[in-house]
Amino acid sequence: MRRNRNDAAAIVDRWLAPWPTLPHATGREPSCPMLAWAACGGMALTGFTDEAPVLSPSAAIGVLAQSLHRLRDLTGSCGTPVDLDVGTVIGARAALRGFHRQGDVSAGGLTRLLRAGDGWIALALPRDDDVASVPAIIGDTGTGDPWHDVTEFATRTAARDVVDRAQLLGVASAVVPPPGMMTDAAPFEVSRIAEPATDLSLTGATVVDFSSLWAGPLCGHILTRAGAQVIKVESTSRPDGARVGDPDFFAWLHRDQQFLRIDFASTSGRAELADHVAAADIVIEASRPRALENLGVAPHQVTHRPGRIWVSITGGGRSRPMQVDFGDDAAAGGGLVGWTDRGPVFCADAIADPLSGVSAALAVAASARSGGGHLIDVSMTNTAAAFAAAENDCPGEHHVITDGPDWSVSCSFEDNTQPVLAPRPPTPPH
Repeated sequence: MRRNRNDAAAIVDRWLAPWPTLPHATGREPSCPMLAWAACGGMALTGFTDEAPVLSPSAAIGVLAQSLHRLRDLTGSCGTPVDLDVGTVIGARAALRGFHRQGDVSAGGLTRLLRAGDGWIALALPRDDDVASVPAIIGDTGTGDPWHDVTEFATRTAARDVVDRAQLLGVASAVVPPPGMMTDAAPFEVSRIAEPATDLSLTGATVVDFSSLWAGPLCGHILTRAGAQVIKVESTSRPDGARVGDPDFFAWLHRDQQFLRIDFASTSGRAELADHVAAADIVIEASRPRALENLGVAPHQVTHRPGRIWVSITGGGRSRPMQVDFGDDAAAGGGLVGWTDRGPVFCADAIADPLSGVSAALAVAASARSGGGHLIDVSMTNTAAAFAAAENDCPGEHHVITDGPDWSVSCSFEDNTQPVLAPRPPTPPH
């Protein structure tokens, strides 16, 4: 089997280059990524409802499998080994919500791929404020149908111009790169904020998590399973939206964690938040830097004792602090989409979220093993681009075949056929 600089193992090795990591485990190479993509539940969510599910994003699943293998090794070296399967990472929320593939409409229905004057964009309208911003984006009062209005505007406007106008108003959006355009992006950048500790372990470590929705909470979920004590911190005025929108998924993500609600607007609340941050071995946040500065708990505003690990997960990373992204548009902006004759389609369900959560946890475990003392800057867009850069390393021929309403993927190299499975709900950890 051929190997190159864009195969799954090489990609993950490049991400972990800042740290001395464990040697590769033996006997755990992923199977054909095309077959794994069909089996994990993601492929069933990718493509138009009335057409075959799309095979093209499958190489990214090999990178995810490698990431999960290294995550198990690294968490086991400094805590309890965390063994997650690809299907749980990719399809847990979709299974609980009953999502299905909708092509250029995201599985959750709140983001769309739109043809622009010179390419494609992804744009999300999940909040009332986003919908209210459409007239400002298009420079017209419109018809009152926000999707109709922004779609018409996009067709006669350059993709970058549409996205710039939307982002200026805080509306999540991204230009979709053309197919085949790969980058050397990594999910995270690492800088030192403290001296390493000599006895750092994930077992018993105090984690303060004031992220929300999916990416940050998945990182916290993994650290909980690795043996850390995770404290979920929410604002009294703005609790995690997943509590209401995805209650079963929220319960799974935050199993065995402590919950704390703080009034960030009060002096006493900010003091309490600062105390929790000061006591934390690991901090997880997904806020714009300005928001943290206003609370007095930005990384440069607090003192870091030896071994402190700070994880920041945002759409564009700390170098693009004003960029707004959610999981579907961030994935599209990184090029992690499927391609059909009708144009791009969304890949799985908000896939930049779970990939970013896994990447963040992988970085935390690698940092902890080397003593910590790091700021880990995770960009969801760069994460998607890094996974999209993978090349299929199975030399076989692959075909999507149908038998009535069902679909399968065949691989000539493995001489095997895998049904395209629906997403499966998560099972509680042992």
